[in-house]
Amino acid sequence: MATETLSFSEFPFLKELDLEEENAGVYNGSWCGSGKVYTTSNPTDNRPIARIRGGTKEDYESCLSAMEAAMKIWQKTPAPKRGEIVRQIGEAVRKKKKALAQLISLEMGKILKEGEGEVQEFIDICDYAVGLSRTMSGLVLPSERPEHVILEQWHPLGMIGVITAFNFPVAVCGWNAAISLVCGNTQIWKGATTTSLCTLAVTKLVAKVLHENGLPGGIFTMICGSGATIGEYFINDPRLTLVSFTGSTDIGRRISSVVHSRFGRTILELGGNNAVVVMDDANLDLATNAIFFACVGTAGQRCTTCRRVIVHEKVHDELVARLQKVYKQIKIGNPLDSSTVCGPVHTKSAVKEFQEGIKTIVEQGGKILHGGTAVGRDGNFVEPTIIGINHDAPIVKTELFVPVLYIIKCNNFEEAIAYNNEVPQGLSSSLFTTNQANVFRWTGPLGSDCGIVNVNIGTSGAEIGGAFGGEKETGGGRESGSDSWKQYMRRSTITINYSNSLPLAQGIKFE
Repeated sequence: MATETLSFSEFPFLKELDLEEENAGVYNGSWCGSGKVYTTSNPTDNRPIARIRGGTKEDYESCLSAMEAAMKIWQKTPAPKRGEIVRQIGEAVRKKKKALAQLISLEMGKILKEGEGEVQEFIDICDYAVGLSRTMSGLVLPSERPEHVILEQWHPLGMIGVITAFNFPVAVCGWNAAISLVCGNTQIWKGATTTSLCTLAVTKLVAKVLHENGLPGGIFTMICGSGATIGEYFINDPRLTLVSFTGSTDIGRRISSVVHSRFGRTILELGGNNAVVVMDDANLDLATNAIFFACVGTAGQRCTTCRRVIVHEKVHDELVARLQKVYKQIKIGNPLDSSTVCGPVHTKSAVKEFQEGIKTIVEQGGKILHGGTAVGRDGNFVEPTIIGINHDAPIVKTELFVPVLYIIKCNNFEEAIAYNNEVPQGLSSSLFTTNQANVFRWTGPLGSDCGIVNVNIGTSGAEIGGAFGGEKETGGGRESGSDSWKQYMRRSTITINYSNSLPLAQGIKFE
């Protein structure tokens, strides 16, 4: 058992969320856990917060057994009734919005306003799913055979696994769970070990709603532990018909290979290397503000963070000067302080990634225009950094998950599109222009090759109504709104003959 001194008692919102100094890290309808004990830390000062006892293979099996037992009950529950449960989950989260936001700031490191926005995403997707529970529609199709009808119906997929990352420890679970639950699936969730308290807090709220409605806890199970152990159980288990994973491209590539080899489904949300294109006719006030949030928000640790600004040569110098001015005003500090603009990066290893990345950038001809150093204090703080660099520097093709922005000069719009598309990732992109022809070229088939294609807004801040995800090494998965619910269901094509004859399709005569 770890003996380090915890800072738990300093944060009263932890008790409000029903967390303790020592917590069971498995929920299978009851709270348990027989694995190793580990500690989560505050990236602001690297002090330990609380302890969690993770799960074992036996704990994992207990979750799957609970899910199997609950599955028929949940699938037989009418979809609008399932929607009512999700509505109550959203209300439970709404009541704890401030405390959950504070927990996100404490354990993950994003500033309080962003933490509140993340919790609101969970609430919003629950609201969305409530409406969805009454509108998931099939089709009635005409048959070529007389007195026949063709139907398409959607049914629950079964049991799904959700693995989420540290940077959105609340919202991404909601994106998956709210929609999957109204579709009639049962779920097991593994959050990042470094944000386990967020995972526990959300699970406790969901578990309470299920209990109050007399429903089995196996509808929504959770297990804490490392990806190398617990994550391997998920991806190798044929009982999990779908695995949703948010994380790195390298790990996503392995998950895709393993899950698809057993004919399972995946939803993959992987790397982003997002660009903002600024043309010579752009509104530079608008562009500067959008780039600033897209680059500095969450200390550069969003999958939709702007990593590259591709700017027309005619406005290059002016845009750089504007960005340098706003970057000089950034207040770096404790994310629980309402005046802080940029909190810490999540771990010490992220600070190392930043330092090694800056070294490589300089070696490849990059010029530091602002920042470039780690901030000397107890926590994991680095300076948001602006770099001038050529578009073809090898480092530009990789994703540094820290607040480093590349400024890349272009000569024309065609060149800008080419630079945007030449990286292996394809999540989010944005164009700033007042030229309508450019808008339609950018959003057309020969424009941006990303899953998110914006105009005159930044690369971050997706709304839940649209499907979220990207192409190429981003993984091709889609979460949240639109028709993403279909990923969590299986489709049946049904042909009904209501005649007294048996005609075959395509005019075949078999006599």
